[in-house]
Amino acid sequence: MATALRTNRDFRLLWMSGLFAVLGTQMTALALPLLVLRETGSAVQAGAIGTVSVAAVLITMLPGGVMADRVERRRLMRLCDVGSFCVVSALVVAVWTGHVPLILVLLVAGAGAVIGSFYGPAVFGLMRSVVPADEMGTATARLQARTATARLVGPLIGGGLFSLHPVLPFLAEAVGLLLSTLCVALVRTRSRAESRAGSVFSRAELTAGVSFLWKLPYLRTVLLVFGLGMNFAFGAMTFTALTVFSSGGRSGLGGGTVVSFISVGALAGALLAPRLRPERRTWALTAATCWFCVVTALALAWIRVPLFAGLLCAACMCLSTVASIGFLSTLLTVTPGDRVGRVQSAAGFLSSLVQPFGPLAGGALLTAFGSRTAFGSIAAVLAVSAAVVTFAPSARPVPPPGEAAGDETAADEPLTDRTGAGSPRP
Repeated sequence: MATALRTNRDFRLLWMSGLFAVLGTQMTALALPLLVLRETGSAVQAGAIGTVSVAAVLITMLPGGVMADRVERRRLMRLCDVGSFCVVSALVVAVWTGHVPLILVLLVAGAGAVIGSFYGPAVFGLMRSVVPADEMGTATARLQARTATARLVGPLIGGGLFSLHPVLPFLAEAVGLLLSTLCVALVRTRSRAESRAGSVFSRAELTAGVSFLWKLPYLRTVLLVFGLGMNFAFGAMTFTALTVFSSGGRSGLGGGTVVSFISVGALAGALLAPRLRPERRTWALTAATCWFCVVTALALAWIRVPLFAGLLCAACMCLSTVASIGFLSTLLTVTPGDRVGRVQSAAGFLSSLVQPFGPLAGGALLTAFGSRTAFGSIAAVLAVSAAVVTFAPSARPVPPPGEAAGDETAADEPLTDRTGAGSPRP
C-alpha cells in the first residue's frame, strides 16, 4: 500500500500541497495572537482571534461542503490558495509598514477559517478520484501524519520567526501558499462537478450531508457518540489536566509536558495506522479508545506526576487518531462521489460542534468540585460513550453483502452502503 502511494504522483502532490498550506497556518496560529499582544497588550483582544476563527468555521463548514460538490475540486483548491495568499499578503504589508489595525487581523483570521472550510472538503473529494478505495485507509493516515507533524513543529517555527521579526511567519506562510498553489496546479486528476437545478445553498443542499449520515446507523451512532460525546469529554479531560499539572497557571512546565505528549500521540497514531489497517477494525479500535479514555480519566484523578499524565494522554490521543482514521477512510469509501464534500463537511461540523464547550465544562467542574471529582465526572461521561459503542448493534459496521453470517471478522469489515449509492471510485 505504502509503495503504491509513493508511486501515485497526484497523491504526492496533494500531500505536499497540504503540507505547505498547513505548516503556514500553524506558524501563524501562534504568530497572530502574539502580534495582537505586541500591538495592543490586551489578552482579551488576542483571545478574540480564536473566537472569530471557530465561529467562522462553524458557520461556513456546511456551505463549504456544498461548493466542493458543485465546483470542480482542483479548481476550487487553487482559488482557495490564491485567496489565502492575497489575505496573508495584505497582513505582510501591514506588519512591514508598522500599522496593524485589529480589524485587519480579525479579518485575516476569519478569512483563513472560511477558506479552510471550502478547501478541506475539496481535498477529500479530489482524493476519492486520486486514491483507489483499497488504499484509502493508508492515504488518510498519511494526511493525518502530515497534519500532526505540522501542528507539532509549526508553532515552534512560527514563534522562532516571530522573535526575529514579526513579519517573518506571515511571509513564510505566503511563500508556502504559493508552493501549495503550484502543487495543486500540477495535479492531473480532475473531479467532475455536480450539475443540478436549484439554489446552491438551499436547505436541502446544506443538509444533504447530515441526511446521508443520519440514514446509515453506523455513521450516525459513531458520530453522535465518538464525534460529539467523546470530543466533548476528551476536551474537558485535557483542559483539566493542563490546569491541574500547570498548578493553576503558575507553572508552564507540567502543563506544557501534557500538551506536548498529546501532540506526539497524535503523530504516533497517524504513523501507526497504516500498519493496523484501522478501516478493517473500526469498531474494536473505537471501543478500545473509549474504554482507555475512561481508565485515563480515573487515573488522572490520583496521578500527580506530569510525565505519567502526559504518557496516558498521549496513548489516548494515539488510539483516538487511529480510530478516527479508520472511520474517516470508511466514510470516504461508502460516500457517493458527488456527495463527498457535503458528507465530509457535515461530519466535521458535527464533530466540531461541542469542542469549544469541553474546556469550559472541565474548568467549571474543576472550580466547583476539585480535580478528583472533575476527573471522575468526566470518566462517567466517557464510560457512557464507551458502553454505547461497545454494546449498541448500530455501532458495528455493516458487513459487505454476501458475507457469511458466521464470519468472525464480519463486524470489523468496512461499512457498505446497501442502497447502492456508494461506489469504490467516483
